[in-house]
Amino acid sequence: MTHPSPVQETGGIDATRRSVILAGAAMLTGFAGLARGITIEEIQRRGVMNVVTEDDFYPFEFIKDGKPSGFHKDVIDELRAYAPFKVHQDVLPWTGLLAAVTAGKYDAAITGAGVTEERLAAFDYAPPICADISHYIKRAGDDRIQGIKDLSGKTVGVQAGGAQLARLNQLDATLRRTGGQLGKVVQYQSYPEVYADLANGRLDYAVNSVVNASVLVRERPKVFALGEATTGLGFIAWPIAKGNAPVLSYLTDFVQHLYDSGKLKALQEKWFGMTFLDLPREPITSVEQLRMLSAAK
Repeated sequence: MTHPSPVQETGGIDATRRSVILAGAAMLTGFAGLARGITIEEIQRRGVMNVVTEDDFYPFEFIKDGKPSGFHKDVIDELRAYAPFKVHQDVLPWTGLLAAVTAGKYDAAITGAGVTEERLAAFDYAPPICADISHYIKRAGDDRIQGIKDLSGKTVGVQAGGAQLARLNQLDATLRRTGGQLGKVVQYQSYPEVYADLANGRLDYAVNSVVNASVLVRERPKVFALGEATTGLGFIAWPIAKGNAPVLSYLTDFVQHLYDSGKLKALQEKWFGMTFLDLPREPITSVEQLRMLSAAK
């Protein structure tokens, strides 16, 4: 049997922090090359807004029969009906997606991106479309793990460069309060690879956002079991490179349209099996604002 190859393995939270810092530095390098944001008038003259979506983050976005599908496929269909210009969508692996936005190849990433303090150095975010609370996932029937404290020293899988990686420090802090610590962290290019290694025993547990984790366990209850939350409240929203205020404003208005029309609620119910309507309605543009919004809920 062949196994997915992890992108990177680290020995704990200190090595994980180094990975996050290096990823942030790479994003800032791309941001340095972006001279200014494009105006909506320029997009109208060009005739198209260019957006990018991840290829494998079910149920937010995935490929089915060679075509984009999922929550954000439906959202982009709504954007096409809303906008007075064409909307062109490309699909990229997560590991190259954010760099493509900071390099100016796309006007925005309409994808399931978690808002993190590191990313706010290079991006502003449209108003959130989903809450981002991390949960651990274990194999069904694994009696070694009964709660958070039992994760101490065990091997965890996450997506490389993802928000769940950046937020493992919260889990580490929780474990240390009970005398434990975060174990080895294994990073993968995509979550299907994480789940494959969890199912076959190469990982002890995985960490993902509550939506992704809940849908996975609901669809594969004989394989996986949902554990407790490992973080406080965070947000999933669309990143736009700093300096691109017109696009940020336009997509903010579009998110408000999704709320007011009831379409956001309908799409959340369809794809997530749950709704998140008590979320901030303003863009998130600074670390201080993110901390305030996370603490307020």
